Amino acid sequence: MAWLQLSIEVSKPDAERVAAFLEDAGALSLTLADAADEPQLEPGPGETPLWSQVKVSALFDADPESEALVARLVDQLAREPRAGATGPALVERIEDQVWERVWLDTFKPTRFGRRLWVCPHGQDPDDPEALVEAVVVALDPGLAFGTGHHPTTALCLEWLDGTDLDGKTVLDYGCGSGILAIAALRLGAARAIAVDHDPQALEATRDNALANGVADRLAIYGPEEAPELKVDVTIANILAGPLVSLAPRLVESLRPGGALAVSGVLAEQVETVRAAYAERIALAPTRLREDWALIGGTLR
Repeated sequence: MAWLQLSIEVSKPDAERVAAFLEDAGALSLTLADAADEPQLEPGPGETPLWSQVKVSALFDADPESEALVARLVDQLAREPRAGATGPALVERIEDQVWERVWLDTFKPTRFGRRLWVCPHGQDPDDPEALVEAVVVALDPGLAFGTGHHPTTALCLEWLDGTDLDGKTVLDYGCGSGILAIAALRLGAARAIAVDHDPQALEATRDNALANGVADRLAIYGPEEAPELKVDVTIANILAGPLVSLAPRLVESLRPGGALAVSGVLAEQVETVRAAYAERIALAPTRLREDWALIGGTLR
């Protein structure tokens, strides 16, 4: 089986209208993606996570009738100024594949810090010497963000690997796939709390926790449902704006001497985020990877 994929780049205000137009025309599925290398890690509650330039892709059956339909749509999009296109529509044929094999070819076991590994289900660390002390989180790519391959997630995983978590309670705020909470539990934390406003993230976290054998030690909440917390470790991998506004809540979640790490911060945003925490948190030097930063410290 094969499909025809029609893709067009549009400006943010036009993305949803173009997507609706293609859906009404009979598209089997639609995907909105970043067209300009502009990452969106964790939108605020109720926000639609769109970029300034959006690539809208629509799939259609690859039969003669659909080919004629796609040709008409390309012509309509080219003649309609209101479509907001920033380039021509492109059409390509997508052949059927064993899609599990496609991502397995690119998603390999990866080490973070000394002991922690994130591996696709059914795979082991590819370093035989590491197997002796390896702590493995089994995770496949899914709907919710977080496999460890983004610099901010990698920074957080390395921070967790280097933090004493034995017997501790950990809060993962903005949990996405649940990778950080699950990693903390695998590294020795006694209990973890995962919080996210996205129902898909909560579902992914629950499924991943079950797959890693830690669901009985993990509580999962939406932000409004979460009880008042006092934990030993708080980690949040979201964005600079929410990290600043959430600073009082994240600091208050800590017990005396508790450890904090926040990421999702661009290098040029570091001073603003550090300033939001500096009064209550004894901050360590900022950790950098590519253009991203992790800010950590302990409660004064």
